Amino acid sequence: MSGLKEGRTDPGTVHRERVTLVVDGSHFVVDPATFTAHPNTMLGRMFGPARQHNFTRPNGKGEYELTEGISASIFQVILNFYQTGVMRCPDGISVSELREACDYLCINFSAGTVKCRDLSALLHELSNDGARRQFEGFLEELVVPAMVSCAQGGERECHIVVLADDDIVDWDEEHPPPMGEEYSQILYSSKLYRFFKYIENRDVAKTLLKERGLKNIRIGIEGYPTYKEKVKRRPGGRSEVIYNYVQRPFIQLSWEKEEGKSRHVDFQCVRSKSVPNLAVPGEEGGGGAAWGGTMPTPQVDELDRLNGPAPSRLPQLSQTATNES
Repeated sequence: MSGLKEGRTDPGTVHRERVTLVVDGSHFVVDPATFTAHPNTMLGRMFGPARQHNFTRPNGKGEYELTEGISASIFQVILNFYQTGVMRCPDGISVSELREACDYLCINFSAGTVKCRDLSALLHELSNDGARRQFEGFLEELVVPAMVSCAQGGERECHIVVLADDDIVDWDEEHPPPMGEEYSQILYSSKLYRFFKYIENRDVAKTLLKERGLKNIRIGIEGYPTYKEKVKRRPGGRSEVIYNYVQRPFIQLSWEKEEGKSRHVDFQCVRSKSVPNLAVPGEEGGGGAAWGGTMPTPQVDELDRLNGPAPSRLPQLSQTATNES
């Protein structure tokens, strides 16, 4: 039942069925019962019911070709799992590549099935698994309700600040912080705060949020004002409040469908009520100007008008057209 490269024989199993797998140009001669003993894996299904129903077919040489992306050295380690239940990863084998191959072949990747000398690489992969499972719980319990609150208010994006359970926020009502923090959603969770302490966990969370269809995702650490420390009096009687800032994690994301169009300035020419013959060419112009000597004023989206004055070149072009005519 051992996995053998082509050219080697095992006298104890010469009468058993053999199949040849081609992986990264290398040939592996294996007893298919080795795979069917693990029916929940992809190879177990390929050489079990799928093969019996003719879903798994060999090539013209009678060999079964495994998908590209898995190296022969990685597959040799994977064969150890089918033979002994444990993958022993030698030096020089990438643990991350082994992990990807296990995910593709539906093989459980855990501390019980993988043994390797590079403990750092193994623990990193196990931490990614744990971080993903943990953030899935945080997402449903804490993050989604905050996003729903923003969505019910008509917003299409959300800025969430994660504070520790014992953080105290006490703002001066007359002099709140000047940076717009009042529009942020606040989550009090020391567990989520500690989770985001590691940049690898933030990467895992960002990947998961992308998979859930969210966009423009930013996860990091920023200063957040908690309480006022002192009040300074400026010349003219103006007061300035100095706040105490703490470094806390934040999540910023969007579910806006037309984010590009929301920032687009739309100019629209309309018929002016004060000029009834707006579209009549040649009238009072002598030369047949298509605009009739007058151009309508463009209408600008009121939201974009806040960003700056609307262009005013079109009326100038109207005057030039009139003069030339």
